[in-house]
Amino acid sequence: AAPRPAHGCGSGALLGRFGVLLQALLAVCAFSTLMLKRFKEPKEERRPWRIWFYDTSKQGIGSLFIHFANVFLSDLTEEDPCSLYLINFILDATLGMLLIWLGVKVVSWIVHRKKYTYLVFGEYGDPPQAAAWIGQCILYLLIMAFEKTVISLVLFIPGWTKLQQILLGYIPSPQLELVLVMFVVPFIVNAIMFWVVDSLIMRKYKQKDTLDINGSMETPHARRTEESQVLLSPEMDFDQSESDQDISGLQGMNQKMKQPSYQVVI
Repeated sequence: AAPRPAHGCGSGALLGRFGVLLQALLAVCAFSTLMLKRFKEPKEERRPWRIWFYDTSKQGIGSLFIHFANVFLSDLTEEDPCSLYLINFILDATLGMLLIWLGVKVVSWIVHRKKYTYLVFGEYGDPPQAAAWIGQCILYLLIMAFEKTVISLVLFIPGWTKLQQILLGYIPSPQLELVLVMFVVPFIVNAIMFWVVDSLIMRKYKQKDTLDINGSMETPHARRTEESQVLLSPEMDFDQSESDQDISGLQGMNQKMKQPSYQVVI
């Protein structure tokens, strides 16, 4: 068995049975906040499930990449892996969040300049194309890799060891420290990060739905198609006030259509 330090969790604790269970529970609880966010959206702007999956899966893949990178980096030294993971996580949630926002802005500017429509975050075509989703996932992973590289370089700055002792040095139980590091703190921070990043990468799609009724949302498109058929129908060229009343039923329509033809003959 790996030697356990006097304070903090031992080497390999993050990938132990209890650690893996906490990570699975964290993934379910944190990702459920994205489902809650979808139901909190206005009904006229609510994304279909397929679009929602395309948007949120990019975050899921990026979060898994960052998580396993943090677990790998935390076991590289003989220091307490729990405190190292917590430091990585805090840096990802602060400086890393700023880097992700900057990366999304830069990539979006390049994509708009090159006119790569399907690489715009949140735009998948009509009908949605899986190829657009794959391309956006690759771009988002590149942003996350850039963010993690910068954070790893920041960790070379001396002084992080003292911060480790301050953060978790007062917790005597290794399991309690593991719960705080792998579930409690990440759940709170990830819920906020997922909400913010989802709003950032879905913004273009929401603007499109608001400005363009002919988007991928079915209800406005069906409503406009029905209105266009009514306006272009050759049988509905008579008085507009009477045609509005004819919609109530087939018998009413036939009677109203006969009445204006009779008056024209007279």
